[in-house]
Amino acid sequence: MDVLLEADRLTKRFGALTAVDDVSFQVRRGEVVGFLGPNGAGKTTTMRMIAGYLPVDAGRARLCGVDVQQQPERARAALGYLPEGAPAYGEMTPLGLLTFVAQVRGLDGNARQERLRELRAYLQLDAVWRRPIETLSKGFKRRVGLAQAILHDPDVLVLDEPTDGLDPNQKFEVRKLLQTIAPDKAILISTHILEEVEAVCDRAIIVARGRIVADGTPQALQARAIDHNVVALTVPADAAERSLEELRNVAQVASVEQQPGSNGELLLLVRPANGADVLPAVNARIREAALPALEVSRRRGRLDDVFRTLTRAA
Repeated sequence: MDVLLEADRLTKRFGALTAVDDVSFQVRRGEVVGFLGPNGAGKTTTMRMIAGYLPVDAGRARLCGVDVQQQPERARAALGYLPEGAPAYGEMTPLGLLTFVAQVRGLDGNARQERLRELRAYLQLDAVWRRPIETLSKGFKRRVGLAQAILHDPDVLVLDEPTDGLDPNQKFEVRKLLQTIAPDKAILISTHILEEVEAVCDRAIIVARGRIVADGTPQALQARAIDHNVVALTVPADAAERSLEELRNVAQVASVEQQPGSNGELLLLVRPANGADVLPAVNARIREAALPALEVSRRRGRLDDVFRTLTRAA
């Protein structure tokens, strides 16, 4: 796959504060990459440098191989950018704003009219098409902002909180739209909604204090959670000691913890070594030793747990 977006050792300082510190990553055609981090981590600043909105202090940003600082107009022609807050001219209507953007982008005549009709339907803007943008709800403003970002069918999309302010149905529609157009584009999405990463992203980059602290698939990041592949089983209290002894001797089990349950039962947490999948071996030991397990389940790592661990440690 082609590399369509490249951040190469990007650095940005504001006085004594280094907001973005030597950040490098690539997004290839067909990839949707989530850009995650706590407030103040440097996400928006990084995206603004990639879009050419902020000058860099060091490093390079390239869109479709074109240096954003050296050839800004050519680079931006390949970019669809939704800034934080989806700013727009409040006195204009969605029709007026998108017509203006289409003209700036070089769309005229039938091509422009057809594209406006598509976006109006895609993003369900019928009800507000001729209303001033300043009178619209936050959700509709966000949809208008997304419409201007994708209007010229760019190869690269940089979207800062694209579903912020949308209701669950609207979020679903935007995610479906992104999945539809993703095969032909490189998409970078800043979001604080971790379920969005699992729903639409092929990779997730986590930043903290201006640096990348993790870069991988959502599944690979989830596997770094402390509870990933932990087997939880409930046993009667009078069988706890025997169960503990048997389960601690299962291959690839690092430890077994005991927690109080209810109704005279105890919860045992079987922690694997190096995140191994020990459920089959645990089930085999339960059968062989005739342990009175009342309930057995395997836990999956949670992305929010990994996010908190990585960003607090940075």
